[in-house]
Amino acid sequence: MGIDLPLLWAIIIAFGLMMYVVMDGFDLGIGILFPFVREREDRDTMVNSVAPVWDGNETWLALGGAALLAAFPLAYSVILSALYLPILLMLAGLIWRGVAFEFRFKSDETHRPFWDKAFAWGSYIATFSQGVALGAFINGFEVKDRAYAGGLFDWLTPFSVFTGLGLLVAYALLGATWLVMKTEGALQHRMREVSRPVTISLLLAIVIVSLWTPYAHAEVAARWFSLPNLFFFAPVPVLVVLATGAILRTLSRDSNAAPFLLALLLLFLGYTGLAISLWPNIIPPGISIWDAAAPPQTMGFTLVGALFVIPIILAYTAWSYYVFRGKVRTGEGYH
Repeated sequence: MGIDLPLLWAIIIAFGLMMYVVMDGFDLGIGILFPFVREREDRDTMVNSVAPVWDGNETWLALGGAALLAAFPLAYSVILSALYLPILLMLAGLIWRGVAFEFRFKSDETHRPFWDKAFAWGSYIATFSQGVALGAFINGFEVKDRAYAGGLFDWLTPFSVFTGLGLLVAYALLGATWLVMKTEGALQHRMREVSRPVTISLLLAIVIVSLWTPYAHAEVAARWFSLPNLFFFAPVPVLVVLATGAILRTLSRDSNAAPFLLALLLLFLGYTGLAISLWPNIIPPGISIWDAAAPPQTMGFTLVGALFVIPIILAYTAWSYYVFRGKVRTGEGYH
C-alpha cells in the first residue's frame, strides 16, 4: 500500500501552524500586554524573556506557507487570494513589531515610548489579522473553476472579527503565563492576577465560537452532533473545561511552568476542535486535501526536503530554549 502523500503533507502543515501558534503566540502576547505594564524595568524584563528566541519562532510560519505552496498549490492560490488584505496586515504588523523590538533597546529615553507603542500596535495588528483570517477560513471561500470567486472584503464578517478578538485573548494568556514562568517578584505576581480573568475570557470565547460555528454551518453541526461522532468528540469540550479549571488552580498555587503548559494544552484543544470541524477540507466548505493536492511526483520530491529540514528546525529550537532556560531578572538579558 502506497503512502498517502496529501494526508502526510496535511499533517506536516498542521504541525507547522500549531508550532507557530504555540511559539510565536506568547511573544505576540507580550506585546499585547505591553499597554497594561507601565514601568520601564518591567517592560524591559518582558521583552528580555523572549529576546533570544522570538525571531526563530516565526520560522514555522514561513515553513507552513512554503509547504502549502509545494503540496497544495490550489489551496495556496485560493486562500491567499481570499485573505490578501488580512495577510498583508499581518505581515506589516510582524515587520513593524520586529523593527520596534530592536530599536527600543537602542533608542534614548525620548524615543523609547514611541517604540514601545509600535511594539504593542504591531503585536495587536498581527494577532488580530491572524484571528480574522482564521474566522474567514472557517466560514469558507467561494471557488469557481478552481479559482477564488469571492470579493476583496468577503473575509470581513462579524464572526471573523470575533475570532480576531478571541485570538488576542488567547495570545494574551500565553504571554501572561509565559511571564509567570520566566519572571519573579512583582511582575510575576501581576501576571498571575492578569491570567485569571484572561483565562475565563478565553473559555467564553471558545464556547461562543463552538456554538456559533455549527449554528452557521450545518455540515459542522452534523459532524459534531450526529451519532456516534458525538461520543467520539465529546472528550474535547470536556478537556477544555478541565484545562481551564487546572490553569486557575495552578495560578493560585504559585506554580511556575504549569499555567503556561496548561495554556498550551487549551490552545491545542481548540486547534483540535477546528480540525474536527473542517476535516478533510483544506478549502472550506468543499475542497478536500486530495482535491487540492499537487502531483504525486512534486509532493514526493518536496517531502524529502521537508523531512530533512524539520528535524533541524526542531533541534536548534530545542537547543535555544534549553540554553536560555530559567528566570529573567531585572537588568539582565538583551542589549
